[in-house]
Amino acid sequence: MASNRGQTMTKPLSRHDLRTVHDTLLACYGPQHWWPGETPFEVMVGAILTQNTAWSNVERAIQQLVAANHLNPEAIATADPTTLGALIRPTGYFNIKARRLQGFCQWYLARGQREALMEMPTVALRRELLAVKGIGPETADDILLYAFARPVFVIDAYTRRLLARLGITRGDEPYEALRALFEETLGANVALFNEYHALIVRHAKERCRKRQALCEGCVLAACCQKEEGITAS
Repeated sequence: MASNRGQTMTKPLSRHDLRTVHDTLLACYGPQHWWPGETPFEVMVGAILTQNTAWSNVERAIQQLVAANHLNPEAIATADPTTLGALIRPTGYFNIKARRLQGFCQWYLARGQREALMEMPTVALRRELLAVKGIGPETADDILLYAFARPVFVIDAYTRRLLARLGITRGDEPYEALRALFEETLGANVALFNEYHALIVRHAKERCRKRQALCEGCVLAACCQKEEGITAS
């Protein structure tokens, strides 16, 4: 893959520059080796628990699930809701998340777990995931990409912010429109989608912050429109 280290990008950008943005970020940060998780099931649990909280809180909750021998679908599905809520308390909204996690695990067991679900086409599997209460598009796509290795691109707040500041999008597009933008422009590529999403998260946390963005020295600064009135969150 070509490196963009030391090069500058000039604006304006379009959807056709998505690959160049990836290459520039990869040259800057290197491979990210995402998603954090020891097993596919742990990734699924993490995707549900990380809603509206930091990953560090999810790690604490997962450690508590492991210590209590509850990091498996059977234990979660049959756990006392109060006990389960206490175990995942670090993630916030723990009572709601306990119900969502139990509902997901009950569906997961009923559908034959990962081995059986791996046989399903991506579109059908995504549709079933979205039918599980509490599983929205971002969570479903996290699970599909990182636990089932399906070529779906995850759209989160970091992605919206970066694309809007680069002038590739307005910042208010529907989730499915942004997902299609990446998938149609880049082609179906699990490894690329995995790495790209991780790089965007890294860049957004380190430099392209919602407030107090660190623009000086940013590898994408030359094509960023943040100082021109873009206020994407």
